[in-house]
Amino acid sequence: MSTNQFSRFSEKKGFSVSGWLILLVLLAILAYSIFPMVLEEKVMTWMVIDFLALYFLGKGLFVVRPNEAKVFMFFGHYVGSVRRHGLQYTIPFFRKITVSLKINNFETNHLKVNDNEGNPVEVAAIIVWRVVDTAKALFEVQRYSEFVSIQSEAALRSLVMQYAYDDYDHPEMSLIKNTEEISHRLKNEVQERLEVAGIEVLEARISHLAYAPEIAAAMLQRQQAKAVVAARTEIVDGAVGMVEMALRKLEEQNIASFDDQARARLVSNLMIVLVSDQNAMPVIDTAS
Repeated sequence: MSTNQFSRFSEKKGFSVSGWLILLVLLAILAYSIFPMVLEEKVMTWMVIDFLALYFLGKGLFVVRPNEAKVFMFFGHYVGSVRRHGLQYTIPFFRKITVSLKINNFETNHLKVNDNEGNPVEVAAIIVWRVVDTAKALFEVQRYSEFVSIQSEAALRSLVMQYAYDDYDHPEMSLIKNTEEISHRLKNEVQERLEVAGIEVLEARISHLAYAPEIAAAMLQRQQAKAVVAARTEIVDGAVGMVEMALRKLEEQNIASFDDQARARLVSNLMIVLVSDQNAMPVIDTAS
């Protein structure tokens, strides 16, 4: 079941107006309160009331910086969010919470995970993300930054367990050979887990991948052995084709004819020359 099905909150636009006009009004009220006090024409009680009203109305002023949002709370209820930057004014009773909309990135811890073949590997990934729904980020999870970190590591563990570190024997995807495809699947899996928190994953890429130290030396020998076998297989396949072509050409052009024994000897000599990893030392038979 998708975590997004548990979501109960979604961002909505909050009430706000430009704060510059309100600021002028507050300054006018301030001047109206101070000027009579200088002339000693105003009763102290009314002056106190004016200043309290000025303080109360001033609490509705707030500033939204670029790539930030203000989330409004009213006695424990979510009432909306404002993204328009600059000086703004809203109802003074609202509690205002700042949420950053900037792009964040972090690198996960180096995790030790068993791959699809049961080999322990060390892996880490870089996750690039940002908040796209302020209501979900604040109210659906406890601390969305920690949520991103933990869920990203969980997704990375799950993905690594589905693939082998490397695979010489089968044309299947592996962690070391299909980095672009693995990164794309990692991004999708992390995004699915973070949807409930209103987070958009911009990029997910494996930054560290290696066998665990306890098996690194043995796996390196295994890799080298598999590489040698794969290379030898290619050499043998090519040599067989070259021998077959050589025999066919010799017979088609009537350059030579061979009985079974001569054919076997020629095939043996050609295979030794083509497959050997050392320079061939030909021996010329002059007896016949």
